[in-house]
Amino acid sequence: MNPSPRSYLIIGAGVAGLAAAEAIRTQDLQARVTIIHDEPHGYYSRPALAYYLSREIPEKQLFPFDGQRFIQLNVHSMSTRVVRLLPMEHQVELHTGAKLDYDAVLLATGSQAVMPPLPGIDLDGVVKLDDLQDTYRILRLCRRARSAVVIGGGITALEIVEGLVANKVKVHYLLRGDRYWSNLLDETESHLIEDRLRRKGVTIHYHCEAEEILGKKGKVTGVRTKDGKVIPCGMVGIAIGVRQRTELAAQAGAALDRAVLVDQTMQTSLDGVYAAGDIAQVYDPLTGKAQLDVLWNPAREQGWVAGWNMAGKSYSYRKKTALNITRLAGITTTFIGLISQGSRDLDTMAISRGDSETWHSLPQALVAEKQCEINRIRLLLNDRRLIGAVIMGDQSLSYPIQNIISQERDLSPIWDRLLQPNSSIYEIISNYWQQYDHGGQHA
Repeated sequence: MNPSPRSYLIIGAGVAGLAAAEAIRTQDLQARVTIIHDEPHGYYSRPALAYYLSREIPEKQLFPFDGQRFIQLNVHSMSTRVVRLLPMEHQVELHTGAKLDYDAVLLATGSQAVMPPLPGIDLDGVVKLDDLQDTYRILRLCRRARSAVVIGGGITALEIVEGLVANKVKVHYLLRGDRYWSNLLDETESHLIEDRLRRKGVTIHYHCEAEEILGKKGKVTGVRTKDGKVIPCGMVGIAIGVRQRTELAAQAGAALDRAVLVDQTMQTSLDGVYAAGDIAQVYDPLTGKAQLDVLWNPAREQGWVAGWNMAGKSYSYRKKTALNITRLAGITTTFIGLISQGSRDLDTMAISRGDSETWHSLPQALVAEKQCEINRIRLLLNDRRLIGAVIMGDQSLSYPIQNIISQERDLSPIWDRLLQPNSSIYEIISNYWQQYDHGGQHA
């Protein structure tokens, strides 16, 4: 008599959950795989929302897979909400009271935007950029709002700013500190972004903090700052960071730190319960600590590893060098490895989307930089190795630098040249990589 097919539950319809489903299917063709989610639009590209908001791509490009992909995978999708995880019974309880059995379950519930306790935060016109529904709402409000205030730092705040500008809304951007994203960018990089924003008509308010969101008849009419100034507006964008959705794991008794702690197989402290994506806190060999990534590619890789192990394959996740390629005020920017400025960003209360805790581990490092208009490279060097980089504009050295960092290449052959005043970093790194890429051992 054949044993009953195994049952796998995946809670969350993001990239980690979909990757897990794909991985399970490579190992087990007979199992029942069910994705449970409360996302009305199913799976779509979260990083692409900014480009949809700025009207650079059509809505259909948000959806890389159609229903056929799930049919091919033989994955069942349930649009409902899980209210309890019952690890002893190997069950989950739905909001309807129904219970589903599982042999292994993946928590891929992601994160959600943090909203500050500001008076007026519940007024119509206060927006975030967490999901597709938020994007629809911003676009709808843009039809009547002539001006907006944006509060927060990091990538998401800038996505809101640029999206509003693209929809012809006048933007006031409030920064609590003296520059943008001060814990990751240096002064030159911050000011480069700020100058680009000003050219687009954005008014930046430094050392400025909102005290109250003003309203009339339930709708936003302005923002009062702590220095008593009132900025009239019809919309307020909030992007001060995200909070991991760990409620199910916490209620079930899983080990938590800042998020859900997992081992190298992506399993939590609970038998048969795995976690991946934004909510997973994974050991980072670079820093020697369990770290958080709110990045698309690590979420996908973690989902794959979780899926393989759920289906019986023995595979360990090894956290790679933190990497994000994004766009800041129209400038393509790559963050790699350890890049923190060592300061605390006043405009974010938590880790932000597109962020990695690895970046905030301040290295004992020397900094070398080279600037040419908007093309700029900042290298962080330590113990004759390259440990981090910020690359703005020209990305021709992005791949070589990423590999030099991840492979921990010894830079002794070019160390002295890198540290010379006015050295040509582009030329030195390019020549070094070309020689190694062709099998050489010395630059």
